[in-house]
Amino acid sequence: MNYIVQAKELSCFYGMVLGLNNVSFNIGPGITGLVGPNGAGKSTLIKLMTGQIKPSSGELLVFGQKPWNNPQILSQIGYCPEHEYVHKEMLPLDWLRSLAMLSGIPFGKAQSISREVLKTVKLSEQHWKKKIGSYSKGMRQRVKLAQAILHEPELIILDEPMNGLDPMGRQEIGNILKDLKNSGIHVIISSHILHELESLCNDFVMLNWGRALASGRQSKIRKEIKNWSEQIAIRTNQPQQLAQHLINLDTLKGYLVEGEELIIWLKQPETFYQKWPEYLADCDAEVYDVQNKSQTLTSLFERIAQ
Repeated sequence: MNYIVQAKELSCFYGMVLGLNNVSFNIGPGITGLVGPNGAGKSTLIKLMTGQIKPSSGELLVFGQKPWNNPQILSQIGYCPEHEYVHKEMLPLDWLRSLAMLSGIPFGKAQSISREVLKTVKLSEQHWKKKIGSYSKGMRQRVKLAQAILHEPELIILDEPMNGLDPMGRQEIGNILKDLKNSGIHVIISSHILHELESLCNDFVMLNWGRALASGRQSKIRKEIKNWSEQIAIRTNQPQQLAQHLINLDTLKGYLVEGEELIIWLKQPETFYQKWPEYLADCDAEVYDVQNKSQTLTSLFERIAQ
């Protein structure tokens, strides 16, 4: 695989303060999530990838080269910072055109590119004549995303872009990022709210206290966790009877009954899923709903951070 980002024994310290401590991982094409609580090292890693700071030790490569003091690589990266640095008294088209011209793009092309990226981030033309300062949080995030793709980068890196957005705004930004991925742009996005990234990202890098806990697809990370047991929630009219039935079949590590919900921990998930219809047919309990609680990104992070 041609990796987009490669980190090998990467560390970064701010004086005596730890930013990242000896982390190693690879990031492939598509949309990758950097997940972990505040202070986990996500912003430090983003600053390293965007060439804002230099590693204290180890190696970080973006498209096979070190980003620090490397204009060629940095020109292939678009960056959307966590904090807002938009000019609130300007119109979005004027602000984007100014940024494009500062990059050496002639006025006419800068104007046309600015219009195109505003359409790409789905900011309707009726808002183009309003100052950025009058925009909602979600609209300002679209303008920030527009400046990140203004120079047609191969990779865009977004630091906590969902902060302050309502559920609809998060979904809209997510849909825009999926469109960008489908157009061939790679995306790295950080968030401390894990469920925001679950339906958006194909791969993850899990960070905590400056260390990389795991990386890759959810299924790969799950297989790496020792003594992993799947947690299933079953809503049924006879939870206690169903639990006893399943225990007699020797499929459970344990169970918990909460009202009409039976929560079970499985010994052999694959066997259970294959034989679940038979188990249910042999029992009088009526099942209303079945959900796998251990497939979530949150459950993975909690388990691997223990």
